[in-house]
Amino acid sequence: MKLRELVLTGISVCLLILGAPVAQAERAREIIAYQDVRIDVIAEGRGPPVVLLPGRGRDSEDFDDLAAGIAKAGFRVLRPQPRGAGASHGPMQNLSLHDFARDIAAVIRHNGNMPAVIVGHAFGNWVARMTATDYPELVRGVVIVAAAAKAYPAGFAGAKELSDAVRKAGNPSLPEAERLEALRMAFFAPGHDARVWLAGWHHEVDEAQFAAGRATRQSEWWPGGKAPMLDVQAELDPFKPRSMMNELREEFGARVDIVVIPNASHALIPEQPAAVIDAIVTWIGKLPQP
Repeated sequence: MKLRELVLTGISVCLLILGAPVAQAERAREIIAYQDVRIDVIAEGRGPPVVLLPGRGRDSEDFDDLAAGIAKAGFRVLRPQPRGAGASHGPMQNLSLHDFARDIAAVIRHNGNMPAVIVGHAFGNWVARMTATDYPELVRGVVIVAAAAKAYPAGFAGAKELSDAVRKAGNPSLPEAERLEALRMAFFAPGHDARVWLAGWHHEVDEAQFAAGRATRQSEWWPGGKAPMLDVQAELDPFKPRSMMNELREEFGARVDIVVIPNASHALIPEQPAAVIDAIVTWIGKLPQP
């Protein structure tokens, strides 16, 4: 091999080695400000935007594995921390879901104003659907992860028990054993490690989000505007009885696709991250190009 070929080969090898982590933008954080609100955003990857929204009272640190997998598939993944978590802050009283949707719209606009797919876990899907309703030009599609049923079936006796479990799971003043019992009952399938969710709860965030949900009529956010929707369900989710698994498809028709992930409960993402990533990436690939 000639010297010039050796040199070029050596440069190519170096570029391949050095380029492996560079090919995908490294994880970074930035603050997006508007009016009296500051939103702390974790961002990684390159490509069409995907926004991840956590469940009630939790922060977007939950999504490290999910974000990495979606970014690896060729997307720009944005994780806004809810007000009161991380470095995000803003008014926390007298809010509605429209206020949280405004936060997400600001994040999307700041990152190129390209329509995004918004992935909302549990309570996060309320905000995702509210954003799609209020800002349809900014939303390419909505992914609903472990969403509760619109209303529990007549005679369903577990609603209060589930509500109490959510309250106990996120209350650090309670004994760990009591919190773990609540997590296992309401969030994790048998055999899964519920300890991963002992941390990551924010009481002020939980209170603000709970109040905002109550201040907003379900009819305002439930349809998710006109955006395509993917309903990613957990097979063992007590918040979504199997008798209700087709309710969105029955209400909104072909606009909704459904994927049921086995061996998972309401937490779903930490239980089956690879399956959730595959469901989301596959579905996005079927959407019209932005």
